[in-house]
Amino acid sequence: MEKVYTIDDLMQAIKESGRSYDTDRIMAAYQVAKEAHKDQRRRSGEPYISHPVAVAIILVGLGMDTETLVAALLHDVVEDTATTGESIEKQFGEDVALMVNGVTKLGQVPFSTREEQQAENVRKMLLAMAQDVRVIIIKLADRLHNMRTLESMPPQKQRDKSLETMEVYAPLAHRLGLKLVKEELEDTALRFLDPAAYSEIESQLILRKDERDKFLSMIRERLTERLNAEGMHFYLESRVKSIYGIYRKVYIQGRDFDEIFDVYALRVIVDTVNECYNVLGVVHDMFRPIPNRFKDYISTPKANMYQSLHTTVLDKEGIPFEIQIRTWDMHYIAEYGVAAHWKYKAGLSGKDSLEEKLAWVRQLLEAQQESDDVEDIVRTIKTDIAPEEVFVFTPKGDVISLPSGSTIIDFAYAIHSAVGNRMMGAKVDGRIMPIDTVVKTGMIIEIITGNTKGPNRDWLKVVKTSEARNKIRAWFKKEKRE
Repeated sequence: MEKVYTIDDLMQAIKESGRSYDTDRIMAAYQVAKEAHKDQRRRSGEPYISHPVAVAIILVGLGMDTETLVAALLHDVVEDTATTGESIEKQFGEDVALMVNGVTKLGQVPFSTREEQQAENVRKMLLAMAQDVRVIIIKLADRLHNMRTLESMPPQKQRDKSLETMEVYAPLAHRLGLKLVKEELEDTALRFLDPAAYSEIESQLILRKDERDKFLSMIRERLTERLNAEGMHFYLESRVKSIYGIYRKVYIQGRDFDEIFDVYALRVIVDTVNECYNVLGVVHDMFRPIPNRFKDYISTPKANMYQSLHTTVLDKEGIPFEIQIRTWDMHYIAEYGVAAHWKYKAGLSGKDSLEEKLAWVRQLLEAQQESDDVEDIVRTIKTDIAPEEVFVFTPKGDVISLPSGSTIIDFAYAIHSAVGNRMMGAKVDGRIMPIDTVVKTGMIIEIITGNTKGPNRDWLKVVKTSEARNKIRAWFKKEKRE
């Protein structure tokens, strides 16, 4: 059985947050939810009420307000019990009722439906965001707790939920700047999609922990001493790249673990933008910067409003590591995204307003209104929130991850060079498809092999991955020598 979350756990989380909440209102919502769900249990065996409480605790961690917590506690009562939206509005007001209604309307977003259905579901999410972004934040917290308790689901359900999480929920969390939610969603989904790779990366991180801690501690000491000598006011912390972040570089980009320069990083947080650039000057004076490894996201923020300076440098032994430099305002936005609007309401400047952070939602909705072509709408939406990779399957159920835009040819070479070189055709979900078909998440692909003469040179024009390109070229080089 999973951990059972109680109202005491929620009240403790509220107390530890140090924020002001209307606990009477939260307790009233809990009592309504507890009564509504009294005869229900989760698949894993615990009382159903544990789930909305867990979702509310996640939202406390994100710094959301009382109204969001109340709506989170009630988010399943209209869909799963006899409680009505009208009774919620009467007791808790229009704001809460609209949020509960918004979460109920979203329901499940199927990942393997017709394009029209998927467009409609993502459109619902965008509309909900445009009306009240808290609806999506509740939905993301709901999905996060469901992913944490996915062990109790059958294997097929685990795979389906994990694919859906990678394709829809993690990208949405990313676009809303909810870094902590995004990373946990990705890591948890990966654990079910590719458990062997997940375990390997986790083992490598554990194996190298002492070595990493010792190295970062030494760098911190040197940097602290120098910044203090410069009379700077700063906060210094270290961070480790997420398991999925490492997975993308090792398994999708084909890099060796030791070639990933930003597995370990130091973060310097200061008060002003000018101080960011002053710290950068000190860092580049102390350590040798690696060419083309500097990114200025302060002057050119990411689409989700992320701002920081990133630089990769070498210590005196030639060991590479990354340093990120940002202000406190930038840090709040980087960690909490749109949720920072509630968590740090008083401290954030007008430039980082909620309106500005959600401009992309309105632009997408406007693009939809101007187009009657459903496929065009889907493309627009998917391009904007699309993950950078897709997950496809062999007939045996093994997962293969590829960069977005990859073809069946890339898939064949990802399995083995012999499979790619002998490929005659392919089936996708049981149907014969051209081998230059662009693969999408959830496809089951079977490669048909035979005694062919080898790959076609034209394949080099359509493959996306360097792995496929290198294997095709290697075949032609070998042919030439023979």
